[in-house]
Amino acid sequence: MSTTLVAVLVTLLVGHFAGPLLALRHYDWFVGLVGAVAGREATPRAGALWAALAIPLLPLAVLQWFWWGWAWGLPALLLGIVVLFYAWGPRDLDQDVEAIIEAEGPQARRDAAAHLFPFRDDVRCDGGPLVEAVFRCALWRWFGPLFWFLVLGPVGALGYRLVALSAQGEARRRLGEAQGRTAATLLGVLDWPVAQLMTLTLALAADFDAVIQAWRQWHADGVRLGLGHLEAAARASVAVELAEDALDADDGPAQAPALLELRDAMSLAWRILVIWLGVMALFVVAGFVG
Repeated sequence: MSTTLVAVLVTLLVGHFAGPLLALRHYDWFVGLVGAVAGREATPRAGALWAALAIPLLPLAVLQWFWWGWAWGLPALLLGIVVLFYAWGPRDLDQDVEAIIEAEGPQARRDAAAHLFPFRDDVRCDGGPLVEAVFRCALWRWFGPLFWFLVLGPVGALGYRLVALSAQGEARRRLGEAQGRTAATLLGVLDWPVAQLMTLTLALAADFDAVIQAWRQWHADGVRLGLGHLEAAARASVAVELAEDALDADDGPAQAPALLELRDAMSLAWRILVIWLGVMALFVVAGFVG
């Protein structure tokens, strides 16, 4: 756990203060690999996704296993930092949100907001859709790699990133319709526990009753894949916080502009991340004490 915490902190610091290094997070090689594997006649079409994932992940798993506990854990720590930094993002969420807030004019704001909508055909600059987009991107960019890094180590973080790439954008197009749906389903399975934990943490970081009510409404028809409960909880939390701010400021509720909702959503995402890091730090301290 201490190795994981150090890797996460280094990833956050390097990503925030060494912006040029973000250029290292490019995945053209994986998109090309997907196209090459899917286009080979020797590869069964139904196995293209799994072959594309296995080619980079199997060597990484072997390296992770080989370095486990070797040389006081320093090689494993270095590997974790490098892989988690690479799997994080790939874009900086704070910068994308600030670009939307600072954009001048509707078209410039829409162009900036497009980075929060990976499919690019459903870009909306209204408050509610932007709040949902921030939390979806926080899951895909931060919490998904972090959760699977905690569970499986570096291979989990990189595996999550490659599955997310396979379910979105050019890699999905090259996989074809059937394998693209498989990738989307696999991403939904990987996202499910992360979204549940994010919603629970949001309940602790914001309005507990509003979050739990949104969670219950989404699950009224039973357990299912999807991020609807997280999106609903995010919108409810932002609405409650902005209403409280309006009461404090004007002695009466006021409808917040879309950019104010966007900024508040980003603040809530950071609160969730800080709570996760705090819990990890408690486990580290408990381990040392024990």
